[in-house]
Amino acid sequence: MKTAAPRWPAFGSSGRRGDEERQQAIEGQLDSNAQLVAEAEDSDQVRQTLLPLWQLELRSLLQRDPAAADELRALIEDVRPAGKSEPKWVQDVVVRDNAKAFLVQGGNIVNHHYGEEGARDAGGEGAGRAAR
Repeated sequence: MKTAAPRWPAFGSSGRRGDEERQQAIEGQLDSNAQLVAEAEDSDQVRQTLLPLWQLELRSLLQRDPAAADELRALIEDVRPAGKSEPKWVQDVVVRDNAKAFLVQGGNIVNHHYGEEGARDAGGEGAGRAAR
């Protein structure tokens, strides 16, 4: 199995014993997480589950060593798949025959529109005419 550890630079390492132990622990966790992803039936779900752990780890690293930000950016560029600089969302919608489509990506949509039929169902003005 290819190890993930060599990709993890020794950010903020002063050569002290505690730093070396932390480095080894992180490398071991990277290798373990890489194996979990490789063996998972749904690797994307495993990645999403592990994401908060690594966000916390990287935040902690940058708090200890703010100067590591540039090296971390270079690491991210190195491991990012080619052509995947940012997620791209595509949504194709076809609406025909007086239909309506209400779409949203990455947010919420609230629609309170009552036409003649909707007003009858909602007990609005159209309800009285429907009862006659």
